Amino acid sequence: MTGPDACDVLVVGAGLAGLHTATLLAQRGHDVLLADRRTTLTGAIRTTGIFVRKTLDDFPLPADCLGPPIRRVVLYPPSLRGPVTLVSGRDEYRVGDMGALYLAAARTAVDAGVRLALGTRYVGRADGEAQLLGPDGPVRVRARFTVGADGARSRVARDLGLDRNRHLLVGAEEVFAVPPGDGPPAFHCVLDPSLAPGYLAWVVDDGEHAHVGVAGYPDRFPDGMRAALTRFRAAAPGLERLDRAGEVERRGGPIPVGGLLRRIAGPDGLLVGDAAGAVSPLTAGGLDPCLRLSEHAADVLSDALAAGRPAPLAHYDGAALRASFRGRLLLRQGLAQVRTPAMAAAAFALLRTAPGRAAARRVLFGDRSFPTPG
Repeated sequence: MTGPDACDVLVVGAGLAGLHTATLLAQRGHDVLLADRRTTLTGAIRTTGIFVRKTLDDFPLPADCLGPPIRRVVLYPPSLRGPVTLVSGRDEYRVGDMGALYLAAARTAVDAGVRLALGTRYVGRADGEAQLLGPDGPVRVRARFTVGADGARSRVARDLGLDRNRHLLVGAEEVFAVPPGDGPPAFHCVLDPSLAPGYLAWVVDDGEHAHVGVAGYPDRFPDGMRAALTRFRAAAPGLERLDRAGEVERRGGPIPVGGLLRRIAGPDGLLVGDAAGAVSPLTAGGLDPCLRLSEHAADVLSDALAAGRPAPLAHYDGAALRASFRGRLLLRQGLAQVRTPAMAAAAFALLRTAPGRAAARRVLFGDRSFPTPG
């Protein structure tokens, strides 16, 4: 791509949200250009890749890109003593091989007619045109609409005059190959604000890979996020058979937890995925919301293109959808107040009660997902 270009929709960012939105639009006959600054979609992966049962039920993800199912969640206090184990009667989670999933989704997009431009960075907007920087130099693109799928710190949101994420966690994760174990796959979660201030430290072991990570508010890590990850990895539960020399990859990045943004669409385009704040404020899960919101985005964009005017984008209303997140936003505020290991231990005592275990099961094994828009 070396010169001025034109398209119906420019999508910036080829994560799952951008790929899904672009594919749906192209399948409806629209001319879609999808730009991503990465030269390969298997690099710079930011997500753990945990898919919940509701997503697996509703979206046809390639089975060969998903790890074994997980039914067991083990919750730990800061001392790691006396954990609470919850087991579901259904397959609740599967961890995706995100590099392979992105490649499969990109093939589907290209087959649908999407023009995929890798190694192409979004620079900004001027005179109604998007300014990109591709492998061969600057490129101007005149698109009828622009979709910001460019992550939690979206530049597209800034240039379209839309809301931007203000409440962010940061996370870091290391992924290791593990030999087969005798026990069932498990999701281990540690509530310890000295390791993960305002969130959790985790180990997800599905019998093929172990994802070891921490996340929290960036200004609260006592000695930095990477140091916290190093400390956690040295004593993390469920890693007895881990060969720490066999690291597969490192991941990390910002996680929006302020809930869906209110103004996520305007006359020139809209936001999807992390750029729209489409992440659970409590669990920080974003894969299910990104797919569901992308379908709504494709619907309103297709209507706007057919109408020849932006009015249908008014139905893409973050403020209306945000009402469904009130409970999770309150729980996020509560979790943010757990600032010391002593407070975490006291809060954890509630999980040992019958009501506490029931509440945890609703959060971890419930049927709720991102609200169906439209």
